[in-house]
Amino acid sequence: MMQELLYIVSRERSDLYDLLQRSFADVPWVRVILDRRFGERRAPRGATEEERRRSERRQRDVSRALDSLGWALVRA
Repeated sequence: MMQELLYIVSRERSDLYDLLQRSFADVPWVRVILDRRFGERRAPRGATEEERRRSERRQRDVSRALDSLGWALVRA
């Protein structure tokens, strides 16, 4: 089975998003999405607040690639 590839495209690059969507429309193992992050989702930790997540869900920080290239490619 082919491992799925995920293109994450910066919200500022809608032109690139459209191009990649068209280019990979017929490739079932490639998904193209817009970056949905708006910063750190968790509120600052209080003295009594307990961490509920077992681990960070993001496997790789793509921030630099999104800032410099406008896109990042990860294995899903």
